Amino acid sequence: MSLNILVKSFGCSANMSDGEAIKGMLKNAEFRIVDENAEEIAMIILNVCTVKGDDNALTEIKKTLEKRPHCFLIVAGCVPKKLAKEIKKIKENATILGTHNLREIVSAVEETIHNNPQVLLEQKRKPKVLLHKIRDNPIIGIIPISNGCLGKCAYCSVRLIKGKLYSYPEDLIIKEAENCIKQGCKELWITAQDTACYGKDTGTNITELLKKILALEGDFYVRLGMGTPQHIKENIDELIEIFKHQKMFKFLHIPVQSGSNPVLRAMKREYTIDEFNEIIKKIRTAIPDITIATDIIAGFPGETEKQFYDTILFLQNLKPDVLNISKFVARTDTPAANKKDQIPGAEIKQRSKKITDTFDFIGFEQNIKWKNWVGEVLIDEHGKEGTMKARNFAYKPIIVKGKYPPGKKITVRIAKVTKHDLRGERILKLKE
Repeated sequence: MSLNILVKSFGCSANMSDGEAIKGMLKNAEFRIVDENAEEIAMIILNVCTVKGDDNALTEIKKTLEKRPHCFLIVAGCVPKKLAKEIKKIKENATILGTHNLREIVSAVEETIHNNPQVLLEQKRKPKVLLHKIRDNPIIGIIPISNGCLGKCAYCSVRLIKGKLYSYPEDLIIKEAENCIKQGCKELWITAQDTACYGKDTGTNITELLKKILALEGDFYVRLGMGTPQHIKENIDELIEIFKHQKMFKFLHIPVQSGSNPVLRAMKREYTIDEFNEIIKKIRTAIPDITIATDIIAGFPGETEKQFYDTILFLQNLKPDVLNISKFVARTDTPAANKKDQIPGAEIKQRSKKITDTFDFIGFEQNIKWKNWVGEVLIDEHGKEGTMKARNFAYKPIIVKGKYPPGKKITVRIAKVTKHDLRGERILKLKE
């Protein structure tokens, strides 16, 4: 079919994977997938993320329709029912496709162009693997391993959308990994709402799955996606051994959300600061160069000024390499939204800025340790102004001048660092 369709995805790697699958399924159905520079676009599919609130998604929808008001519109991704109602107010004939209804994208497109818009928000348990994809980056294979989680976090609406944990069958995941490797992927991103609880509903666990993926033949690296502390601590010794494998990126994303135990309890997070610190101590002792990424929520309801500064002190002691900061947003139907002690938006913004300022120093402090490091890096993607972005064994972002094909390995020396990345100079070796 000659219809030109633009697909735009936002948010986490799992959502990006969904977006790649949407494009792949539509291409198989003979629709044309185009980019934003295409002159004629008949339909736009916005694969949205609402983990930080609905406003960003609504803003993107309005901006899109202002630019192309006559296009058919499908809004996919993590769409709560309240957002669906707001979307209909903006564009009544928009089709809405929830995260569980991914496989219905072709029929949704066909119904939409025949003026029969759909609202598909039913929760389904179907593995999102072994789907044809058009990858945003051909060397990165994003592999979703489950849907939903076991958490009951007071602020989170994603668990309401995705539902309880559903771990995908291990054999399907392994087959997906094999396909990615055969198709030339050099990085396998293992992704889920919480990778650490994989298999708790099927009698296995994340370390057993990773062992089988790492045993596959081929030249590739594995990056493990976000895992919650309470589940990581259960398998920490086995996970440390996994991280020692030469194909494993030394990178751990473990969200703490607050440096205050009372706030963690109010958030319904199932660990303490001491337990979190013990995990970090163990893994850094075993793998000193590991990259630690964590998350912080600024302005959770009831957070006192002292508790906020406990978080600042915690970050100064933890010294994470990567920090994702979210301003608290009250999400409909979550316990945190009903709390009476909401913090004013201006105060939340101020606290977020203080966390950012704190991390600016920490980020540079962590990166300066890599000055003059020499080693092999994998070219990841094109950068800005004649540069490429690469990753080393610890998944550190390294900017290299010149043009190289993604997937190529080169040797560099780190000549300069910033708070966000490392700057490398290529060193020619005989084997290159």
